[in-house]
Amino acid sequence: MTGIGERFHLASPSVNLSTHVQDVLGTVEYEQLSDFILVGHSYGGMVVTAAADRVPDKLRSLVYLDAFVPKDGESLLDLARPEMRVKILALTDWRVPPLGPQGITDPQELAWLQSRRNPQPIGTMKEKVSLQGNYRGARSYIFCSGYSPTSFAPFAAALKGDKAWRYHELATHHYPQMSMPRELAAILTA
Repeated sequence: MTGIGERFHLASPSVNLSTHVQDVLGTVEYEQLSDFILVGHSYGGMVVTAAADRVPDKLRSLVYLDAFVPKDGESLLDLARPEMRVKILALTDWRVPPLGPQGITDPQELAWLQSRRNPQPIGTMKEKVSLQGNYRGARSYIFCSGYSPTSFAPFAAALKGDKAWRYHELATHHYPQMSMPRELAAILTA
């Protein structure tokens, strides 16, 4: 997404949630995707929620991987833990530094992660998601239960017993794609 990862060179104060939603929608359009599974990790839950609302007929399923699950009119800051919200709102720059290791204790995993992280534009956290309620398809939530504190426990608690959702837990830190790639892949392919 614009301003993050390999597209970090495009970071600017104007990058927001809508920018990232458009990045996903552009990929869907230009790759002519249909019948696919859209996965959002962490903040990515904000992005995939809005993208799914705009192309509901193209999706097979929507998956939240230890992620925020916003309702219409909510921003990431609305959903974040209070101490995280205070810390972000106290910043005087438009760049939000990466969070701590979120449960990672393995030195190799930590080194790999730290070498690939950079600040995120604050507009991605402040902009509220705008939804029309168009996506009504299959949804899954994968909760990473092996670390604390986590912003995602309230979503897991709410969705665990909800029959409209498929719910899974992985006893690991916030990055199961590093610590439990086979188990995560099995859930995603199932």
